[in-house]
Amino acid sequence: MQTININDYKYELPQERIALYPLEQRDHSKLLVYEHGHIQHRHFFELPKCLPAQATLFFNDTKVIPARLLFQKETGATVEIFLLNPILPSPLVSVSMEARGSAQWHVAIGNAKRWSDAIPLVRKKSEGKLTATLVDKENGVVSFTWTPESLTFAEVVALAGATPLPPYLKREVEARDRERYQTIYSKKEGAVAAPTAGLHFTERVFTDLKANAIETDFLTLHVSAGTFQPVKATNAMDHPMHAEQMVISKRNLQMILNSTGIMVAVGTTSLRTLESLYWYGVKLEYSQHADFMIEQNEPYQNTGKLSFKHAVQNVLKKLEREQLTQLQGETSIYIVPGYQIKSCDAIITNFHQPGSTLMLLVAAFVGPDWRKIYDQALAKGYRFLSYGDSSLLFRSSGRSISS
Repeated sequence: MQTININDYKYELPQERIALYPLEQRDHSKLLVYEHGHIQHRHFFELPKCLPAQATLFFNDTKVIPARLLFQKETGATVEIFLLNPILPSPLVSVSMEARGSAQWHVAIGNAKRWSDAIPLVRKKSEGKLTATLVDKENGVVSFTWTPESLTFAEVVALAGATPLPPYLKREVEARDRERYQTIYSKKEGAVAAPTAGLHFTERVFTDLKANAIETDFLTLHVSAGTFQPVKATNAMDHPMHAEQMVISKRNLQMILNSTGIMVAVGTTSLRTLESLYWYGVKLEYSQHADFMIEQNEPYQNTGKLSFKHAVQNVLKKLEREQLTQLQGETSIYIVPGYQIKSCDAIITNFHQPGSTLMLLVAAFVGPDWRKIYDQALAKGYRFLSYGDSSLLFRSSGRSISS
């Protein structure tokens, strides 16, 4: 296993360059276009002009849930319960979000010392009552019950929860964040962080993509809070990667196999999903009964000699054999410099925190030029992180063209 010094993937990010709020118009953010070592500075509404016809863009249609649940005790103390991943009635996000009456989740507890194990927390609103009971404080397991029981858990958190803004924004959540920290195409509830590359898209951009003969498709990866977990180990390979649930449809597979142009991942989450799909196809080459679960170091223990479409064909055969329309799986895939991208020729992504797993992924995609890209973005006044500006990065081996 290789050694990667995380300090080699850090840069100086002044606090004032972190975008605390989104722009008034989503598609007016800046767009840095990197291709074959050259950099252009555009605006996001120009994205369709920067892509070749017949390109296919893959979006993550996960929907951010208001995962911060605040409970006020009679003493005046506030306890925050941050939803991480479901346990009951199912570990599948899609199932647990539709639960009625009760659910159990792994959570992070803020101000936990103020919460006695024996006393449930209660939050009452005109629409109903939500009760949280500690099951296992040490491991962060909480049971929820609510009335009326006719409400789904998704409806409950929509009423009681707050938008889970990234901690580095260091500001209070505002009403407008519920709309703006969400893509306009979000559909499947379950993320506790936004797939931020998609925040720049508008109906106008989608219309222009279609007019330029550019295809679009939607897969799902429910972004977890682990996306903000810093890399604390000096050797980045010692970092424990978080697991996230993903859903791949038969249509996704068919879109990939029928594509004739370049493939573009909208965001790191879409790229991680497509790369995980590849490694699942590799597993199916050797066993038809392999689980759709990709461990963080799995790609580094396999040669991965199959073509991307061959691997995807293996997955499609499994769906057809088992008469399925979609697959649900889990991935902890860890993409770092030295990893060979299998799926995409380009990625649309924001500008990420120094020394983060997202920064490592970008460096894996474009190589040492990541530093030139970030130096240019800093010099040209780009806004950074979740509410910041965007980039379109082509791999040097991709089949890209731009105008």
